[in-house]
Amino acid sequence: MGMNLNTEVMEKPKQSQFQIGTILKKYNLFIIFVAFFIIGTLLSEHFLTVQNILNILQQSAFVGIIAIGMTFVILVGGIDLSVGAVLALSGMLAALMMSSGLNPFLAIAITILAGAFMGFVSGFISTKFKVPAFIATLAMMVSARGFALLTTDGEPIYDLPPAFTALGESMGNIPIPAIIWIVLTIIAVVILKYTTFGRKLYAVGGNEESARLSGIAVEKYITSTYILAGIMSSIAGILMAAWLTVGQPTAGTGLELDAIAAVVIGGTSLAGGRGGIGGTFIGVLIMSMIVNIFNLLGLSSYYQSIFMGVIIVIALVMNQLISNKK
Repeated sequence: MGMNLNTEVMEKPKQSQFQIGTILKKYNLFIIFVAFFIIGTLLSEHFLTVQNILNILQQSAFVGIIAIGMTFVILVGGIDLSVGAVLALSGMLAALMMSSGLNPFLAIAITILAGAFMGFVSGFISTKFKVPAFIATLAMMVSARGFALLTTDGEPIYDLPPAFTALGESMGNIPIPAIIWIVLTIIAVVILKYTTFGRKLYAVGGNEESARLSGIAVEKYITSTYILAGIMSSIAGILMAAWLTVGQPTAGTGLELDAIAAVVIGGTSLAGGRGGIGGTFIGVLIMSMIVNIFNLLGLSSYYQSIFMGVIIVIALVMNQLISNKK
């Protein structure tokens, strides 16, 4: 009888430790988000203001929309380095068409189709010719950036119609790009969690050969993720041009790295098959909060880059540890 009591006493701390460990593993991203929110509140009186929160949402929107497409690509074990350049080219195409007198809605539709086509080309080259995604999308990045600069010989396009620039303004107090980002995030969550398409993407990312043997058209599904990434990049490019009220050929430089970082911080595995849009959404907000805190404190962007690198490494290590334990 005494042995049973001792055993129960010994098991309680272990059970408690197990529960704490499980909670930390399951909600680590949310805990990090709350921690930075508290840090920002304590370090600056301007952090927890309506205007600053809206600024964070505005700054997050463009990376956030691109990161949605990047999540789909990384879930199947791919990578897309072209998203920042596709954003720039999309903004330039939309601005160029509207400056030539084309209806803004038609210009937007054509631009999104162009983004989808660029994504298709990257995916097709990668899957059909077995070119590593890194190389295929790097080539697209260089080409798209070149075309963006070539359209006006590197000069911005001004005088965009008010019907278009209104997309970069606010609805009430909330920035329209942020609203669109949130809506697209919800749609993406539904697609990944509740559709056959989403389940097959996880299957392809988890084990490509097994997915192929199960009858899944692997190449088609992989290519579709690059098409989605192209569409998201073109939407982000359109919204950025509307927000800046100018078509800027140098826009989006480095955003591909920010998007990848947000996806990684959000818990999506670079090996594919594990992760999701919800984590990416929080990952984007964490990155934006860090930048915002540094800006409010007046610290150099050099410190921001160093700190962001450390955060990405920590996120990768944590994801790997969780993956190994599973």
